[in-house]
Amino acid sequence: MEIKRYPFQFSTLMSLLIALGFALCAAGLGLTTWRFINFLSGDLSSVYEWLQYILLYFVCILLSVLLTAMLIRSQYVITEKELIVQFGIIRQKFSLATVYSVHLFRGSNKLAVYFDDFKTKYVVIVVKEKWYDDFIKTLTARNERIAFSFSTAEEEEEVKRKKK
Repeated sequence: MEIKRYPFQFSTLMSLLIALGFALCAAGLGLTTWRFINFLSGDLSSVYEWLQYILLYFVCILLSVLLTAMLIRSQYVITEKELIVQFGIIRQKFSLATVYSVHLFRGSNKLAVYFDDFKTKYVVIVVKEKWYDDFIKTLTARNERIAFSFSTAEEEEEVKRKKK
């Protein structure tokens, strides 16, 4: 079977935070460069000043690399035996044998993968809504013991009322 990849669907807030992060990186690089040029015309013997500029450049470049990695490599990968969740450079692997069930919450429009019967260990899958069906079919085809269920908006509202 082929490896299936599903890109992560960023929320509007997350997209704005990533854009803000890039803007902060650009502002940090610009400000640090401006201060560094002024520093070059003065006393160059200060080790503290050199370390400060090195650290500022390092942090700005590191943050931009992490944000770029999040944009490029945030995905869900379903292999023959694993569900891999990649969020930038962070990677988690879950064996498909440990997946207990998949549940689609139609009211809140979320998809959850559960790893136990008590639904205490789970991962919320954040992909485009039109990919939910394919994701579920791919996951259940790789392990036929995975149960699938869904709940309507009314059922979810009733559960919320019972918890209060």
